[in-house]
Amino acid sequence: MRQAVTATLSVWGERRFGYSALKDSSESLLNERKLRPGLKEDSVIEEKERAENEQEQLEAVLGLSPSPVDDAHTAGDHHTGSPEHPDPMLESCPDRRSDAMEGSLVSGPKNTDSAGRKGSLNALPTQRCSSLGTTAPQWVPDSQAPLCMKCGSKFSFTRRRHHCRACGKVFCVVCCDLRFKLTHLGGKEGRVCVTCHSTLINRTLRKDQKKVWFADNLLPQSESRSANSTPTHRSVSHTQSAKLAQAEVSDLRAGDEVSGLNENYTKPTKPKDLPPILTSTGVKGDYTLEEKRTESSLLEELERGLAEPLVFVLNANLLAVVKIVSYVNRRCWCVKSKGMHAVGQPEVVILLQCLPEEKRFPTDIFNHFIQIYWDAQTAGKLLSHLSHSLVPRGFLGNNEHAGFLYVHPTFQSVEGLPLPAPPYLFGLLMHREETPWAKAFPLRLMLRLGAEYRFYPCPLFSVRFREPLFGPVNNSIMRLLVDFRFYRYTLPSVPGLVVDLEARSTCIRIPKTRHPELLKALNKSNERVLALGACFNEQADSHLICVQTADGQYQTQAISIHSQPRRVTGSCFFVFSGALRPLSGFLAKSSIVEDGLMVQVTMETMAELRLSLRDMKDFTVTCGKLHPVERQENVHIQWQDEEPCFNKGIISPVDGKSMESLTNIKTHQRLEYKANGKVIRWTELFYLLKDQHSNGLNHTSQNRLTERLARAFCLALCQSLCLLKEDGMTKLALRVTLDGQKMEFLAGSNGQRLPAPYQDCLNQSLTSVVQSNFQYQGLATCQLELIFYILEDTS
Repeated sequence: MRQAVTATLSVWGERRFGYSALKDSSESLLNERKLRPGLKEDSVIEEKERAENEQEQLEAVLGLSPSPVDDAHTAGDHHTGSPEHPDPMLESCPDRRSDAMEGSLVSGPKNTDSAGRKGSLNALPTQRCSSLGTTAPQWVPDSQAPLCMKCGSKFSFTRRRHHCRACGKVFCVVCCDLRFKLTHLGGKEGRVCVTCHSTLINRTLRKDQKKVWFADNLLPQSESRSANSTPTHRSVSHTQSAKLAQAEVSDLRAGDEVSGLNENYTKPTKPKDLPPILTSTGVKGDYTLEEKRTESSLLEELERGLAEPLVFVLNANLLAVVKIVSYVNRRCWCVKSKGMHAVGQPEVVILLQCLPEEKRFPTDIFNHFIQIYWDAQTAGKLLSHLSHSLVPRGFLGNNEHAGFLYVHPTFQSVEGLPLPAPPYLFGLLMHREETPWAKAFPLRLMLRLGAEYRFYPCPLFSVRFREPLFGPVNNSIMRLLVDFRFYRYTLPSVPGLVVDLEARSTCIRIPKTRHPELLKALNKSNERVLALGACFNEQADSHLICVQTADGQYQTQAISIHSQPRRVTGSCFFVFSGALRPLSGFLAKSSIVEDGLMVQVTMETMAELRLSLRDMKDFTVTCGKLHPVERQENVHIQWQDEEPCFNKGIISPVDGKSMESLTNIKTHQRLEYKANGKVIRWTELFYLLKDQHSNGLNHTSQNRLTERLARAFCLALCQSLCLLKEDGMTKLALRVTLDGQKMEFLAGSNGQRLPAPYQDCLNQSLTSVVQSNFQYQGLATCQLELIFYILEDTS
């Protein structure tokens, strides 16, 4: 259900509404986006000739000459319709007023002074080339292009039309037979004309000279403009950079700096040396970047136990905070990320036990942080509790290190650790032979780590060069429930489902709000077998674990909280099997298998069990003989009103209100607006009322509303991104309350409302969204909170 809603949020409003949510600014934006075919075609030849002349001069200086690229697959390319992304609302079109200007110049009187016309053309805005290849072009229809727009050749049955994927114009095969990787095609190669090919190559060469300093070779846009060298010490003042950026863009119109949804990001590369270090100069908002520091001097600082940890700059928006700590009598590296929240990803903390006489930083962790950030930013791959990430061989000096298993801390002590703001995850280093369990059944691996290091439920630190806790998957019961070869199926789980094992009684507790997830697992299961994975039981004082012996066999053990009696024991899974024969003399049989519970029942009891689960009714299975000689055992299935806690520690940027146990959705469509070297991004949506997300409201209307409110919020604050970030307001929130015919807005940051000038601008823009769409006024009562982040522009 959430995936469907996310998908709706990602594309619905973009394709059908665009920017029509705003009255004033959107009307001007839509007018600029309209295609003017007459002016477009008249100006295209003159524009190409002018760009070609400029390109020939540039090639003479650089010594470049593009060469044709043969491609057998594109020899018959002929398009009669629109491009791959024809919807104009999905692209950031160039300024159409410059097209009108060019058209008037080209179609003017014949006695116009050529020198004057050339000067006018050279004075046109250069922003047209800035979006070349990054946004989908306006597609020139075939009917309006009888001739090649480069050489003037007439199209025929043998001389076919070809569209340039960069500029959208029509050429013959001679003038449009080159290939280039285009951002709006997701980094794939597309057919481009010779002029666009040369322009794109030269722009790439110029950009390559700017990629310095940071670990992923990226600079913020405002920094790269003024980067002529790489000094050892660089002072970065937020006030100065804000003034500089504002001077470069004097007049920003709402919508001119809209980034495309298919915008590509430069893939990070591994740093050769230590990343630069960010240090404060003692003045608020003023920092210094130090690049040439030796590892020995930095290690000496950490060894002295300085109060302030080292802050490494991995890219313009991602930091790694490093400190050597003493945790449970172990000397550990503590490496935490700062900046993952801006891409919807929980922050990551790695506690890595130091090696004896270690003299080097664990820079492989920096590389992995960059990869996690890259995956979240570009593909929406987010880490969560009991998820994992894989690393290449040779990670941290050992080919057997496979990656990390991520967990939320529960009963473990975190005292004395420099922790990031919630939400965050601890990464536990995995052995390569433990990877199958991390993929198929991570709870078993987590508890087994706890048994190995005697921490309940698991340690928060990682140990390098240790022996694997599991070997090859042999005769485990999981081989019947999980595909360990291709992972086409696995043991399903229901969030919040836990198993309590007590003396002569077992209780399987299921939250009522998770009934839809249970029905999905029930529909996919076999009629004779019902197997479900359980969650870690925080209300139990012990837990079943599975230990693999040296000969490959699996044994059942238990791990418990230190110095506490064992009353309730948790289980990792349960299996109901309908294989018990009616004439066996037993009502049902229950037993512990590995770290789970196995219950054998008759097919008649199995049918009753499945029916009660569908109807969300409690059910009890009595285990024992038909004529009991000893006490019987009961297995209860109970539906609970209470829901497990999630989003612990998260507070609202508006007023500091707790967001614990509130439903939220990550917005992976990367809706973002750019201005003055900054980017504002919508990352998350919270439903502030209980059961609001599942009480039968019109979700389609809600999704349209949130999409357009997010756009209006970004457009209204676009001109003030530098000032907001300078004042430390990088995380913003918009709270919307809809009650019948009334809608209220409240925006804030750092637990306080935004200053009055921002509020006034927002009220005007957001009110126009609701007033222009009367269908929203009929929505039931709802309360939403949208989360935004301001970042440096690294494109």
